[in-house]
Amino acid sequence: MNPLIHLLTLLPSGLRKRVFLVHALINRAMTLGVRVVVCDDQDRVMLVRHTYVEGWHFPGGAVERNETLLEAAHKELLEECSIEALDRPKHFHTYHNPTTSRFDYVALYVCRDWSQEMPKQPDAETAETGWFTLNQRPVGTTSSTRDRLAELFDSQSVSDIW
Repeated sequence: MNPLIHLLTLLPSGLRKRVFLVHALINRAMTLGVRVVVCDDQDRVMLVRHTYVEGWHFPGGAVERNETLLEAAHKELLEECSIEALDRPKHFHTYHNPTTSRFDYVALYVCRDWSQEMPKQPDAETAETGWFTLNQRPVGTTSSTRDRLAELFDSQSVSDIW
């Protein structure tokens, strides 16, 4: 497990995001992340609730040094959802995320061909995962997650801002 994630779980919730951002800015001139919209054959999407930040999100995380966007997407799916992408996830769009920092960007992928032997069990990073229909998202689904779902499934125009 990433030592930063372990440290974050020990901090009060109000400090978690700030510590993560300071760490990212010190160690990277720019932050780059990936999120993956995993769809099943019942028109549901996988969402994740983390231990270190509020809300429900698509699975994803930071792209590390010497890691491609796709490698990061595959890694995050396995770590956060126990999902293995069987085919190359499709790039949907790359967004600027100025609410995190003016140097943050998020690449969004869509994965429709995947396998999961067992549901993900909670751990220090992942509090909960679940499959949700577009009309029955969990309370606390982030506005960015809702916006991306509207872009993908409701013909909302695609924003460049996460």
